[in-house]
Amino acid sequence: MDIAYAGLFFLITGAVLVLVGILLLTLSRTYRKEVKVEGGGMILLGPIPIVIGTSTKWVIIVLILAIILMLLSLVANLGWTI
Repeated sequence: MDIAYAGLFFLITGAVLVLVGILLLTLSRTYRKEVKVEGGGMILLGPIPIVIGTSTKWVIIVLILAIILMLLSLVANLGWTI
């Protein structure tokens, strides 16, 4: 499979997952009055991660993922194999 097709596949899959999430959130609000939504995200500007989250739990989870990503990129740049 060509790398462009893999990128297109992940782009379409991500868009479908976002739409399914919005649909599920809408349906859950229709049948239940109280819904608590939590989440987090990360923006990597070079080696500097910017972490955002709705709760401390999600900020810690995203920070751990940021550290793992930074270590994986270090390993990939040094040419080591896992």
